[in-house]
Amino acid sequence: MSRIFLDTNFFIYLYEAEGPRAERARYLSRAFIARRDEILTSVMSLGEVLVTPLAKGDFALAQRYRQLFRSPGITVLPFVEQAAEAFARIRLRGSIRPPDAIQLATAGTTGCDLFLTNDERLQGITVAGIQFITSFERAPF
Repeated sequence: MSRIFLDTNFFIYLYEAEGPRAERARYLSRAFIARRDEILTSVMSLGEVLVTPLAKGDFALAQRYRQLFRSPGITVLPFVEQAAEAFARIRLRGSIRPPDAIQLATAGTTGCDLFLTNDERLQGITVAGIQFITSFERAPF
């Protein structure tokens, strides 16, 4: 059992994408359940996944996302004061965008074994409280 933080794009692949990325997201989702991993994400992810459905007037998809983020298998983490300090330190690097820094700071402050993203710029960087950052394709499952 591991504490795994999922970046926003995982949820989009799971619900909106087709092809290899969607298949990989479904496979990983089943693997997480089978392993009884603790799945973490942030309230930022919920906000990000709601943008397109709300812009398109797809209220059913928006509701599916809301229900997913309320499900017992997912812990949605707030952006708290301690994460704000970590955010500032991550942003000092200069190359990490604010939304990514919020995700990383939230994950690091809470502590996680694995941070999964498909943002190539984040893979392999070091953030206190996160053991390993990698892509969904390279995830050791």
